[in-house]
Amino acid sequence: MSTAQSSTTIDFGHSFRDAVVAGVLTMLVFSPITNFMLKQYTFELDWFRSPFFLNGLAIGLLVAFVRFFVSVGAQTATGQNFIQNFIKTEHGVEVEDEYADGGKRLMRVLLWGGGLMAVFLVLGLTGVIYRGAGIALVLVVLFVMVAMGVRIPKRRGKKHPWKGALPVLFLVGLILPLLFFYFGWFGKSWMNNLTLAMVYVLLGLGLNIVVGLAGLLDLGFVAFYAVGAYFLALGAEYLGIGFWTALILAPLLAAMCGGLLGFPVLKMHGDYLAIVTLGFGEIIRLVLVNWISFTGGPNGASVPAPTLFNLEFIRRARGDAVPFHEFFGLPYSSDYRYLFVYLLLFVISMIALRFFTQLRVMPIGRSWEALREDEIACRSLGINHVTVKLSAFMLGALMGGLAGVFFATAQGFISPQSFNFFESVLILSIVVLGGMGSSIGVIIAAFTLTLLPEFLREFAGYRVLLFGLLMILMMIWRPNGLLRPKRSVFRKSEVA
Repeated sequence: MSTAQSSTTIDFGHSFRDAVVAGVLTMLVFSPITNFMLKQYTFELDWFRSPFFLNGLAIGLLVAFVRFFVSVGAQTATGQNFIQNFIKTEHGVEVEDEYADGGKRLMRVLLWGGGLMAVFLVLGLTGVIYRGAGIALVLVVLFVMVAMGVRIPKRRGKKHPWKGALPVLFLVGLILPLLFFYFGWFGKSWMNNLTLAMVYVLLGLGLNIVVGLAGLLDLGFVAFYAVGAYFLALGAEYLGIGFWTALILAPLLAAMCGGLLGFPVLKMHGDYLAIVTLGFGEIIRLVLVNWISFTGGPNGASVPAPTLFNLEFIRRARGDAVPFHEFFGLPYSSDYRYLFVYLLLFVISMIALRFFTQLRVMPIGRSWEALREDEIACRSLGINHVTVKLSAFMLGALMGGLAGVFFATAQGFISPQSFNFFESVLILSIVVLGGMGSSIGVIIAAFTLTLLPEFLREFAGYRVLLFGLLMILMMIWRPNGLLRPKRSVFRKSEVA
């Protein structure tokens, strides 16, 4: 009897009208994007443009179909219960004890990670997917596994199972790319892709300090990225600065720029802070574009190749330097340079992640989180908000400058077009998508947003569309990001 009564309460007419409206609106939005093609000075309409599943008509029909069944299901008792559970989204951070059940967690990570690596390796070697793509996925999974161990903070008097497994995984992360390169499975193309992905990992970790921990909305973070890259390029041209010198000095210069940006915005919040930081990023970009005599303007600037103990990664070294391949008795290959940058960036990324993890559990990290939650309450507790804000801007900028040096080294050439507003949006999307304050979430999001376009090259014209759909779905189903931020538990006995 109750089932019959519940079924009579469903208004199918309302669901049908709702589906029709949703489908028509979707077609009106997506059809101009997908069905109109520009030919010289006219537009040509193609209703059946392929691929059809990305056609505006197909998307509209799919939305109408799904909307009808969702509307019908929402009127049932089961649907009402689901909606009530869905809207009870928990916000904020989750408290966890990384040392509880450490052995079980480690075994789960090793089993799942090892299984995924084996699957991707088999798919790549058997030709189901491109071999380079399979090898890249193996190395991405390995990177995330190492990062999961690195992100566990050190606690006095506590031993964790990761302490023995982490050095082994770290060595595997260095040796496995060398083996893949030796067998010819890991080429220049995917080395560059993974290097760029790890550059965005550094950028995401840096902006995560500013936005995720301190709660300061920064839309001009790409400016510090540009400072690091141009310091290497222009320093090499005018001052003879090499890669290793820039690796130390460029982050410091970027941190100083972060401090200069932080002073004028100490009393700004929310939208006003975002506008000021956006303006700062545009100022840096316009200076790079218009100061042609110094920066090269739109023509860009070349970047020298890195060296390793005065060994150059070129066929014939200049002056007293010795080529890398001659010193080790290897046949010449231009890929040695990219492999070196990849391995060094892997090490630097893990050091940066460890640095980020330890900062979060230190008083300065707690001050950032207090500032993010409520600045008035933070100041009432005696926390100097000036120091806290400036430290967040400067440390975030330091990470940005470090990433800029690696980007310039990997590309060999830079131009102002590489540091536009879209880059700031992409970095911010990495932080939001991964989960503000979650280091592992930021790492996964960085690999996803940078490598996914490489796997979708067949749909190059729809990359931005797919990116927008992905962000919409994530904000609906995972409003806190891929992984919710987790706060380490503290016990009174350990504090004492």
